[in-house]
Amino acid sequence: MILANKEITMKILGLSTSPRSGGNTDLLLDQVLKSAAGQEAETEKICINKLNIRPCQECNGCFRTGRCVIKDDFQIIYDKFLECDRLVFATPIYFMNMCAQAKIVVDRCQSFWAKKYILKEPLFPVPPVIPRKAAVISIGGTKGENLFECLKQSLKYFFDVLEIKTADYLTYRRIDEKAGILNHPTAMRNASDLGKKIVSQ
Repeated sequence: MILANKEITMKILGLSTSPRSGGNTDLLLDQVLKSAAGQEAETEKICINKLNIRPCQECNGCFRTGRCVIKDDFQIIYDKFLECDRLVFATPIYFMNMCAQAKIVVDRCQSFWAKKYILKEPLFPVPPVIPRKAAVISIGGTKGENLFECLKQSLKYFFDVLEIKTADYLTYRRIDEKAGILNHPTAMRNASDLGKKIVSQ
């Protein structure tokens, strides 16, 4: 994407949700962010498993404030969700859907839903200069045809709440061993291409 204002730098937030540091989705995420940084984007990676984030308690506190009232590390990433131009969401597949760490983050974003639909407040009083988009990285150990369908359905509504309209998916089946993605003939190159794509589009 060529920006009219050269002083504007695209901000890319990478979420590594896997409990396995240095695992397959983590490696692909690093490659995407490295490639995006090479296009002069500002990148940041957050490893969710290293944070203390409790599950949503359905206390409806966010119905009053538009922000989750649980005081834990989710507060660190709340504002980052709004500040980023691109969100790169990386998760392994467990039992045909995202891992538990990823689901905790998604559920805690109920606060954004409450802000928009209960309090009727806009997430962005001023529309973002750069249209918000996402990329999803996911790997599963089985070969099932529908392996990523539950993930895509869940993230469709998650991105909608965050006012992210489009998402690119980079997915691989039948890879389970840690760092096994490095043996794939094109995966790292595909991740590099994805990093360039999310900056240029």
